[in-house]
Amino acid sequence: MKRLFDIIVSLSMIIALLPVIIVISILIMVKMGNPVFFMQSRPGKDGKIFNMIKFRTMLNATDSTGALLSDDKRMTAFGSFLRSTSLDELPELINVIKGDMSLVGPRPALYNQHELIRLRKSQGIDKLKPGITGWAQINGRDEIDLAQKISLDLEYMRQANIVFDIKIILLTIVFVLNSKNVTH
Repeated sequence: MKRLFDIIVSLSMIIALLPVIIVISILIMVKMGNPVFFMQSRPGKDGKIFNMIKFRTMLNATDSTGALLSDDKRMTAFGSFLRSTSLDELPELINVIKGDMSLVGPRPALYNQHELIRLRKSQGIDKLKPGITGWAQINGRDEIDLAQKISLDLEYMRQANIVFDIKIILLTIVFVLNSKNVTH
């Protein structure tokens, strides 16, 4: 049921937001060049690595040795806008359709968040597909500590059902529109 829900909602969102996706893609090409998308390896269900797709928010600027400049020197005003509005996350709908992610679940850890990955594995949280949004996302996102995040992931795991997922999606929309808990 969850997989069917994910596919129907993701496809509907892609279709409804296609004009926005096209405009963002064109603006990225004009303001930052290609590529439009940024792919980052993340651990998914059962620790399986997948490439999470996002809109690119930074320039690929390098120093004289060819090393990438620091994030703050590569971030663009448009990239900051995409992140603050969470529009950079829209391409993750493709990950949902592919089956790498779900609309709702624990947010996929970054490759260097070793302790989060370890705790999720030890608690069985890694048995869930990661989500575009999740219970921890709407209850503090990156403002909460690791113990709180794990506790909220476990709470989601115990309560997971379609009604709870819909509640989380609706709360996510409200929080994004209010820029609550959004890291800029």
